[in-house]
Amino acid sequence: MKLVTIEHEGQFRLGIKRNDGIFNISAALERFPNAGISSDVMAVIEGGAESLAALAAYADHVLESAETLDGLLMPEEGVRFGPCVTRPNKIICVGLNYRKHAVETNAPIPEYPILFNKFNNTLTGHRENIALPERVTSQVDYEAELVIVIGKTAKYVSKDEALQHVFGYCNVNDLSARDLQMRTQQWLLGKSCDDFSPIGPYLVTADEIPDPNNLEIKCIVNGETRQHSNTSDMIFPCDEVVSYISQHMTLAPGDIILTGTPEGVVLGYPEDRRVYLKDGDVVTIEIEGLGSLTNRLISEANTTI
Repeated sequence: MKLVTIEHEGQFRLGIKRNDGIFNISAALERFPNAGISSDVMAVIEGGAESLAALAAYADHVLESAETLDGLLMPEEGVRFGPCVTRPNKIICVGLNYRKHAVETNAPIPEYPILFNKFNNTLTGHRENIALPERVTSQVDYEAELVIVIGKTAKYVSKDEALQHVFGYCNVNDLSARDLQMRTQQWLLGKSCDDFSPIGPYLVTADEIPDPNNLEIKCIVNGETRQHSNTSDMIFPCDEVVSYISQHMTLAPGDIILTGTPEGVVLGYPEDRRVYLKDGDVVTIEIEGLGSLTNRLISEANTTI
């Protein structure tokens, strides 16, 4: 199943992507109430397989029995997307997790996963404009990444058990202000500007992604493919990452893990060839089975703060 966050009048509503459009669960519940169905994606994540089965059955029933689907089934192009996971308790990131990316940045291959964090202020959705924070940075870079969304509480889980605790996966653009990131030994400042983690467009359940460690991944800027790799190049694959983090902290349903980016980022170019993101650039992240996440970068001067 592919879950969608629909932004409507400042509120987030739950939807399901179908071949014929986006089914608006929240709108359906207003017309066909059902106390057993949640319109909050975080509750669905926590409810796991049982919640998903109930959601699918409810959607099928409504679509078969409703006299009109007006307001219930929406064309995808008419949807305003919110972040597909709306309120993660933790946003954990893995740095330098692709071999070729470590090589291009002249960094040693890590012995252990390099972890840092981002915050909920960085979350935004598919097709949302992202303001470049030009008062503080001139070096905003793209990073295509696979996101792991935790579905079951995980503490001290083994690598073999790790993926059993995953609810699903999605795309993210882990935007990074390189001048801020490299200002000190701590990367957080360059990673945590507003809207620096667009995620989506869909939260794809784990049953649709049998092997997250073998997925094609791309970043396309203004129609030009800048990153093109496979998650098989990860130094620490998804199951190992989940297991490792769970040894040190409890992972809760709805927590998200950004698993690192492949080679091809601006930072990896020779210094005289680095052209960072600018006003009007359009960046698309594509991962096999997860759809395409697209955002336009705009000058902060063109926004209302």
